[in-house]
Amino acid sequence: MNDSMHVDLQGVDVDLFGDPVDLGLPIRPPSKQLQQRLDELRDHGCCQGIAWSKQGTVASIGADGKSIELRYLRVHPKDGSWGLSEPTSWSQFGSNFNGGPITHLVWSPAVGAELAVIDAAGRVSVLNFNTNINRPYLVRPWDSDPIDDLHAVVGCYWLPLMPQNKQQYNVLHGPAVKEGNTYRYENTYLPALGPWHPNPSKSALLCVTANGTLKLFFTQNNNRFQETQLELESVSSNEDLVTHASICSYDKVSLIVAMATSSKRLETVRIHINWGLPATEKQVPPGSMPLNPSFKEKRLAITRWFQFDPNDPQVDAMTAQISHLEVIQPTVDSSGQSFTHPIILAVRSQIPAAGSGFAQEPQSIVNCWELVTDQQPATHPSFQQLPSKGTVSAPSSTSRLKKLDSIIVNKVIVSVHTLHHSKFICFAFSDGTVQYRDRVTMHEIFGEADPSKITVLNQAGFHFTDENPCKILPLGFAKLRRTHAENTQACRWHSRQPTVPSYKYAKTTRSNGAAYSVFPRRLAQQLRMYYATIAGLTVTASTAATSQMSFDDVLAIARRFADKPRFPYDWMTEIIRMLKVHIDYSEDAHHDSLVRNHQLQLCLGLLNHLGFNGEFRPRSFSSKFAMLALSVRNIVILITIANNTPLNLKEKLNPLDEPEVVDALAGCTRWALSLLAYLTDSLLNLMADGEFKALLTPARFNELVAYLQSKNEVSLHLVLCSSTRGLLAALCRRLDLLESLSNRAIQYYENIAFPKAAQDPASVPRSQTPLFQAYSKIQRYTSASIVKISKFNELLATLSIDIRNAYQSSLANLRNAQGNAAKGGQQGQNPVEQQMKRMQAHCELTLLLANNPPITFLPVISKFFNQDLQTFQAQVNRPELFFADYSILEVDEDETCLLQKRSKGKYIDVFRRVELDAPKGLPVNSLSEVNASPQWRRCVRCAAIMEDANTMRPGFTFVLAQQRKCSCGGNWGLLPRGALYG
Repeated sequence: MNDSMHVDLQGVDVDLFGDPVDLGLPIRPPSKQLQQRLDELRDHGCCQGIAWSKQGTVASIGADGKSIELRYLRVHPKDGSWGLSEPTSWSQFGSNFNGGPITHLVWSPAVGAELAVIDAAGRVSVLNFNTNINRPYLVRPWDSDPIDDLHAVVGCYWLPLMPQNKQQYNVLHGPAVKEGNTYRYENTYLPALGPWHPNPSKSALLCVTANGTLKLFFTQNNNRFQETQLELESVSSNEDLVTHASICSYDKVSLIVAMATSSKRLETVRIHINWGLPATEKQVPPGSMPLNPSFKEKRLAITRWFQFDPNDPQVDAMTAQISHLEVIQPTVDSSGQSFTHPIILAVRSQIPAAGSGFAQEPQSIVNCWELVTDQQPATHPSFQQLPSKGTVSAPSSTSRLKKLDSIIVNKVIVSVHTLHHSKFICFAFSDGTVQYRDRVTMHEIFGEADPSKITVLNQAGFHFTDENPCKILPLGFAKLRRTHAENTQACRWHSRQPTVPSYKYAKTTRSNGAAYSVFPRRLAQQLRMYYATIAGLTVTASTAATSQMSFDDVLAIARRFADKPRFPYDWMTEIIRMLKVHIDYSEDAHHDSLVRNHQLQLCLGLLNHLGFNGEFRPRSFSSKFAMLALSVRNIVILITIANNTPLNLKEKLNPLDEPEVVDALAGCTRWALSLLAYLTDSLLNLMADGEFKALLTPARFNELVAYLQSKNEVSLHLVLCSSTRGLLAALCRRLDLLESLSNRAIQYYENIAFPKAAQDPASVPRSQTPLFQAYSKIQRYTSASIVKISKFNELLATLSIDIRNAYQSSLANLRNAQGNAAKGGQQGQNPVEQQMKRMQAHCELTLLLANNPPITFLPVISKFFNQDLQTFQAQVNRPELFFADYSILEVDEDETCLLQKRSKGKYIDVFRRVELDAPKGLPVNSLSEVNASPQWRRCVRCAAIMEDANTMRPGFTFVLAQQRKCSCGGNWGLLPRGALYG
């Protein structure tokens, strides 16, 4: 056999007949859990087992199918690391579970998040998470819903919230476009799509059932849920049953409903919602009028969602079953002048059976249609001359479903998401990966890092690292976090990770032994990615903040860079520049706008978190500065709310007449007076510090902030920065108010109430009058204050005048330097004044972000320490300041004090500003004591503690409702009884 075939046995790349041999690893067979998940998706459209809320709560269906587990993303109090909390089980949905297991969870977009829990029979229960993100209360039980398979929910949708601005638009932040070494941020204003609930803070739930009924669950003006419905499809056989449905907004008053039936029909309907509000000329509060909603439907277009295509894989032709149906709402096109058409996506994911002759690879086919509206041509003029028996109507429009190219992916799609107001589509796959596509072209985007134009963090070099097989993969609202369920009931959280390593300095040693620092070779590239990271985080955080959603996932990513010295400054500078945060309050005498500046609270909250290293560890300079500023702002708001009851509630409640409210204000008074004493002591210590005084010269002034940061001394920045100085001035005014109220209350009790009570033997003794005791506590604190409130306020006022004069002097110098070119110009249009305003805002930004004050502040600071503070010192008792207890402020930095505090288990309630003792453990055989022990709340962002208060008093409930969030802006998570961590 001389002509025998050569066989290369060493390479083993051919078989005995010369054909190539595939030496690749065999494809991993799909798991039974994934096959089961696909069967659930094909059975009906509503089977989402894990759902993220807008506020950061993760709800998942329990293993028994009769409960849900609630988790939330939170910072760990020990070291500041991020992770998911322990699960909290909840099973109070109604009096029975006769409707089968829970099948679907969906969150509302409302600020006080509501969760719809739907069982297999289509019964709907609604939970409200108004205060704690892991403890709801039932607002709609499902007991009154029928138990019938025909009422099973196959599609649902929460209405969007009404925009807060009168123009009714949504702001889309980004992209960040690189220009040289900086980024330019673009903003897009998109018209908001409705329909909306008449109450701006409420939403409403729409559900489509298997028998083609559209149900609307809405909150009436008495805060009770009601229901109305409309029959969309007449069901006469199993072929008419609706298997999947999807709903989206179309314009300000109508919706688009897409339905897929068992007979493979795809139907679209336009629904107009009329809320039945009576016409009135009077200005009535939103949500006060009774609602009587009704539907008006219009049939649009019908097609078949499955048609055999020779180009489709054979495996698809054999098993034509839909797994997802999504209708994508219109959005503004690239020109910004017109809207795109709604798009309908039908996903068919297939897992070939074992032993099949076709390729053993999973596959998903996405069929796409565009819902196009065509205007019928006008009638020819010749026909208009014909006589008509009635009026001639204008040409009506017709709708059709325009078939687009299908998308084929060799993976199993387990969820479909939209982002940036439906400008982009995101597919999540069973292998743990995600894919982004443009909604117009359907081309894949954001696949690689592109620092030149950043819309999402993928372009800044971030991606999900732990890509493990999963059967459920929901993304958070900001699409930066995800949870997934694998083969077990475990719920895991993953965040994006940077692709490139963080930049570092390399240390090299000269031949003579001298050490110096050099840049590593890749530093230029790493710096580019660093600034791209700053831009990406800025775009993402700004979008989340504007949409009133939690951006804790952004903080979890940003915390990896917190050890970089300039990262907090660089990031905050970009956020302030993008959101145009107002930070210059040097000329504002009133502080209402300062207290209401939520964007400033956002920036302070970010600084507070980035420098948080653990509850018994020292904070960074910026974090300490932000923590004190946020606490002052929160106390000012609390006192203002307690003293200013809304006019429509004054007849029902007065918070200052309830001892619980006044007692909380007493704790705030003690904290505020301790802060004034602490600031005074710190400033006087700086005045006596020779090394600090030596820095108050032009030659060494640039060393000032480095010295203050080495001592972690924030008092000077708190009084120099106009925003924090304004908050301190507002605090002094509120303290004066409380002092006056307490004196009047004590005078009333001493002169009127107690003399009358003395004549009644059955009256309550003075020592047992809670309201009197609470006001006495305030009077005792204010009268014994080490620092007089009025004198400290005068010191702040003097400093404010000096700083304004310094700014005016700089403006005069700038005018002289430019030759009075702008003299005679109108106010507000003078370019010199505009330039000065920008410079002034930059100075305030420098102080807010804990950098060195400008050189123009040197005379102001010198006068402050050499004259003003010297005069103020004569009015205080230095020994009392030295021996005062400042532990309630939580500004201790000494390691011994922190260890002692941790060993004693001492915590501060940030609402009542009192000291709490850590729980010592719960006795197993004492259930009554377990139930009686108070539960604690922890802030998910800064780990602050607040005791959970339950009371039926209306005034206290009203004031406590304003504390639904922490002073830093984070949400409250309820801890288990006796636990310190969640």
